[in-house]
Amino acid sequence: MDGGEVVNIAGYRFVNLDDRDELRQPFRFICEKLNLKGTILLSRNGINFFLAGNKKSIDSYIDFLQSDKRFVDIPLKISYTNYQPFRRMLVRLKKEIISLGIDEVRPADFTAPNIKPIELKNMLDNKEDIIILDTRNDYETRVGLFENAIDLNLSTFRDFPNAILSLPDEYKSKQIVMYCTGGIRCEKASVVMMNAGFENVKQLEGGVLGYFEDTDGSHWKGDCFVFDQRVAVDTELKETEYSMCFACREPLTKYERRSSEYKLNAYCPYCVEMNRN
Repeated sequence: MDGGEVVNIAGYRFVNLDDRDELRQPFRFICEKLNLKGTILLSRNGINFFLAGNKKSIDSYIDFLQSDKRFVDIPLKISYTNYQPFRRMLVRLKKEIISLGIDEVRPADFTAPNIKPIELKNMLDNKEDIIILDTRNDYETRVGLFENAIDLNLSTFRDFPNAILSLPDEYKSKQIVMYCTGGIRCEKASVVMMNAGFENVKQLEGGVLGYFEDTDGSHWKGDCFVFDQRVAVDTELKETEYSMCFACREPLTKYERRSSEYKLNAYCPYCVEMNRN
């Protein structure tokens, strides 16, 4: 198997699930039977999952998933590790599969159009007049982001609606391409943007990970934070040097781990800074 023995998949779909509560136990059962680990989030507006296991088990999970026509052909982000990146298996019922806190934002009914990764790369290669907007949190953008991207310095995705109020009015008529890790946050963020009067909004199909899969990763600076034990991957989707602070969950470089303010499984420079404040 390319790059390791454990297959990691991530996928989501905004779709109306009136039977959300009844879905939980079948998903629990199949994942336990297949010895998968990770997280599945179920809301009345969709599904979001991050799972890892051997190839046979992952293939069986996908077969189970697609036995429900609502989940057929969900685009998957696939990568490989030589270890299990998740500690346990969780199937959770949630109000939202990605938390924004605005009930009327329903991507299953309406969202912005996608732009394919190769299209974005060509636009950046040609230096076209576009605004690149990062919808991720501050600890993610610190690990890496697109060149010249607008970083809103979000501490949480729920801050996004207020953060865009600070954008210049002239941006409302400009072409804006938004991105996040895998695409799910942009589904909601793009609706917020359009409701706020931004006229030409697109979302990067598949997010940063899709861009890495379909292009050579040019125009990206640094690595990409991911929400599992790998912490970050490079433009070839390979695990990088980052680790995560045991206490505050901030991503740490090897240089930050050499700091006098770092102690394994205890604290890091970000913990120390928060305590100072």
